[in-house]
Amino acid sequence: MLVWFVVAYLIVSIAIGLVAATRVHNTKDYAVAGRHLPLPVVTATVFATWFGAEAVFGVSATFVQEGVNGVVADPFGSSMCLVLAGFFFATQLYKLNIITLGDFYRMRYNRTVEVLTTIAIVISYMGWVAAQIKALGLIVNMITQGAVSEQAGMVLGMAIVLTYTTLGGMLAVAVLDFVQMIVVIGGLLFIGYTVSTMTGGVTPVIAHAHAAGKLDFWPKGDAWVWITFIGTWMTMMLGSIPQQDVFQRITSAKSAKIALWGSILGASIYFLFTFVPMFIAYAATIIDPAYFGKMVVEDSQRVLPSLVLERMPLFAQIIFFGAVLSAIMSCSSATLLAPSVTFAENIVKGYMPNLSDKGFLRVMRICLLGFAGMVLIYALNSERSIFGMVESAYKITLAGAFVPLVFGAFWRRSTSQGALAAIIGGITTWALIEILVGDASLVPPQMIGLGVSILALIIGSLLPQKIGGSPTKPHGYLHEHAARPHQH
Repeated sequence: MLVWFVVAYLIVSIAIGLVAATRVHNTKDYAVAGRHLPLPVVTATVFATWFGAEAVFGVSATFVQEGVNGVVADPFGSSMCLVLAGFFFATQLYKLNIITLGDFYRMRYNRTVEVLTTIAIVISYMGWVAAQIKALGLIVNMITQGAVSEQAGMVLGMAIVLTYTTLGGMLAVAVLDFVQMIVVIGGLLFIGYTVSTMTGGVTPVIAHAHAAGKLDFWPKGDAWVWITFIGTWMTMMLGSIPQQDVFQRITSAKSAKIALWGSILGASIYFLFTFVPMFIAYAATIIDPAYFGKMVVEDSQRVLPSLVLERMPLFAQIIFFGAVLSAIMSCSSATLLAPSVTFAENIVKGYMPNLSDKGFLRVMRICLLGFAGMVLIYALNSERSIFGMVESAYKITLAGAFVPLVFGAFWRRSTSQGALAAIIGGITTWALIEILVGDASLVPPQMIGLGVSILALIIGSLLPQKIGGSPTKPHGYLHEHAARPHQH
């Protein structure tokens, strides 16, 4: 019965996506939903930016093992990212009427900067999307009681998400996000209430977690422990800002004011609601300490779904897996779309300048299929946990794409030469330390890369200019271009 209910839910989701696809007429509809979304939909789609596999399985599993100190990246870093990105995109980029972040890098600097940052952004999505697909495989495997392997579940899940995302683009994503947010919040709150009846309420669970030291947020140790803690927090908080899915969701709003408030509301709901899966997973270790305690050691990602499958009635199971599938599908669809649109717009389009809008829309869809194939191969062969995949995804954008983006918007003297120095210096430093030193590094490699990137941009911009491209541009440059809508 559970399987059939899940199948029915998936069919309805695909149908909604296909209906939305009939309203996609050009690349702007496909990439940013025509910039017509109202506040409730923007709030829902911003919430769905992060509320996926890692929020339900990854974060809850990490919390059970390490406590709130272990989840500093998500939800603390990720929710702050959405707030900061909302302010930044709404005040600096919304008026430019562009469809990708790569467009900004080209307008502010030059074609080379555009290509390099686009490649970094696309690479960063591999781990994030793979985490969603891996979670879909886990769910399918569990609800079919092993009849369908995790690998087959990944293929099936990817096929379903790919169907409505390829056809409907951001418009289908936004509509489904709104529907799925309602299902997610309602479903997980119901499961949380059901679990609380097994533990004698919410208070005993919180008291148990506090006594076990799971609610200790700040690290205990020397300065190096604090540096690692802050580095983990900042990687998610800052490294996720130069991301196309965050940009798409916020700038799909019909006004800059809605973009700003949608990001703040979406981030706030996300931050508060992420504690629900943490509560449910930790409650499992109180309900049956021996059984779930062993599972925490062996595979903590299975604690939450196992509790629902083995200790809850069918109705609760249907609600839970419907909610989880909603969360993962809404997250994975947008994170599949974002790098594909970016790659098509900022790399492929440069080699096909005379392509019509209709032809370019076809190119975007082809890029989506190609990226989905690479993600699936990575997900099938990776040994990383869901949380590990997500946590490591944004190191390259922190080291290479963040500094040119922020300095380009706020520092009038930043130049193409400085931006190139920042990208090459930051990414090279991060990669070398990651490869040669790895976990033995006292300072997180991506933070060293960030520091080098900042210095390289400043020095490269102040030195005599040897690299061609956009000259020094004052703040007014962005406002001058705001009146010139992006054309294909």
